[in-house]
Amino acid sequence: MNVFSKLKNTVSEKGACFIVLLDPDSKNNNGQIDDCINSANENDVDAFFIGGSFMMDASYHKRVKHIKSKSNIPLILFPGGVNQINEYFDAMLFMSLISGRNTQYLIGEQVIASPIVKDLNIETIPTGYILIDSGKSTTVEIISGTKSIPSDRLDIVLSHALAGQFLGMQLIYLEAGSGAGKRVQDDLIKYVSNELSIDIVVGGGISTPEDANNVAVSGASYVVVGSAFESSTSQMNEFASAIHYKNK
Repeated sequence: MNVFSKLKNTVSEKGACFIVLLDPDSKNNNGQIDDCINSANENDVDAFFIGGSFMMDASYHKRVKHIKSKSNIPLILFPGGVNQINEYFDAMLFMSLISGRNTQYLIGEQVIASPIVKDLNIETIPTGYILIDSGKSTTVEIISGTKSIPSDRLDIVLSHALAGQFLGMQLIYLEAGSGAGKRVQDDLIKYVSNELSIDIVVGGGISTPEDANNVAVSGASYVVVGSAFESSTSQMNEFASAIHYKNK
């Protein structure tokens, strides 16, 4: 069974998947990363998303290999660019930034990446990526040169999400951005999830177990938490329980 099929089974059984976002960048040393991995191994994390908008040094790939050696939790590339692809990933989000109009991130990076992905035989999960305004400028907006969609424009968000579904995407990712000023709101998640026949990923600004539970119950099948664990992983078990709400 492939990675995505296993994750979909987890959604059916537990309510939603708990995804921890790790950024193997130069600012995060192996000690910090190891603390998060060890906690994830003990606290029912369903997958790691590995990635970031920046790749600050040449040790990125070594750090991904290091993560792979420390855990059996699936590693899924959450790509910021084609240069982040390597053989250590179990799967990748094959993403298109469908909320923007920058052709590099709509199709350009994907064209360059596709022969590499084929050669490495990495499982791909076609994903439509939509940036939602979080109240402050985020790294992904700056790097991609795109604007986020206002969080109160539910109709525009839904139109983009439906376009992704009709183009054959298997996931729609609603992203407020790393360290977002505010997370994607529950009414938006409910509105979009009720109209789609594919699953939703939600990330950015999810800072408490209560946030995570609200996001999952509102309709997100995959809840991505990253910045909340940069300083401490002490609440990881609480996050897992909040996201796996069917286990209660």
